[in-house]
Amino acid sequence: MERRKASEYPQELLNLFDKYVHGDIDRRAFLDGAKKFATASMSATAIWESLRPNYAWAEQVPKGDNRIRTEYVPVDSPQGNGTIRGYLARPAKMTGKLPVVLVVHENRGLNPYIEDVARRVALENYIAFAPDGLTSVGYYPGDDEKGGAAFQKVDRTKMLEDFIAAAKWLKAHPESTGKIGVVGFCFGGGIANTLAVKMGADLNAAVPFYGGPPPAAEVPKIKAAVLVHHGSLDTRLAGTWPAYEEALKAAGVKYEGYVYEGANHGFHNDTTPRYDEANAKLAWTRTLACFNKNLR
Repeated sequence: MERRKASEYPQELLNLFDKYVHGDIDRRAFLDGAKKFATASMSATAIWESLRPNYAWAEQVPKGDNRIRTEYVPVDSPQGNGTIRGYLARPAKMTGKLPVVLVVHENRGLNPYIEDVARRVALENYIAFAPDGLTSVGYYPGDDEKGGAAFQKVDRTKMLEDFIAAAKWLKAHPESTGKIGVVGFCFGGGIANTLAVKMGADLNAAVPFYGGPPPAAEVPKIKAAVLVHHGSLDTRLAGTWPAYEEALKAAGVKYEGYVYEGANHGFHNDTTPRYDEANAKLAWTRTLACFNKNLR
């Protein structure tokens, strides 16, 4: 399928798809709403298909890249669902210990895009671990719509404990320096913010991409450096940034925050038309700079 750009779709249609992605409406409701945008050459169903992820577009670092080593690893999570499996990516030629980065997925589970992000992180000379929050319901099912349905079945409180267990395991990994950062996208962005609160001084850097902020009263618990990314067209979440910034400032937290002009929710995800290459690359450059500054 040919890659299309967000600018080729009416913003109202992208906003409708955003509601579908976040579970506010089901596929049928999206298709009903999309009918007004259908044309002779593109039905509502074709519109839906064109907006869905195409993982063939996402592989910036091939799975078999000999510069890195990857494996799936189970991690004990006694306070959560018992265990959480994740994708561990390390540089193939390591000398000494390295800082570590937890990579947290969207509300679909550990899909190929997030695994690719973990490989990108490993190529920057970090140990990356991307846990699958769907472990307790049989892992990411290989399809984002099925993944979204499975995601709704997992107890959110236990899932959070799974991510905390994964972060603690990664921080204590024998090849880790003990310096740890987290980067998360959408749901994972909210988890990055939550881990910053829950882990306190045990976390060194948190980078939420379009994630929900923590309650203002919890912000003083954050000891990590925080780097926030939002898209200007993602008004629902970008609108939370001013209050979050005020809370970070009041608490004396080291932070940076950016709202990328003309970018939609999910602008870093290079598997959908919402991908914004220029803003995604800029945000990723800033993310790596944050990790280099706070984890090295």
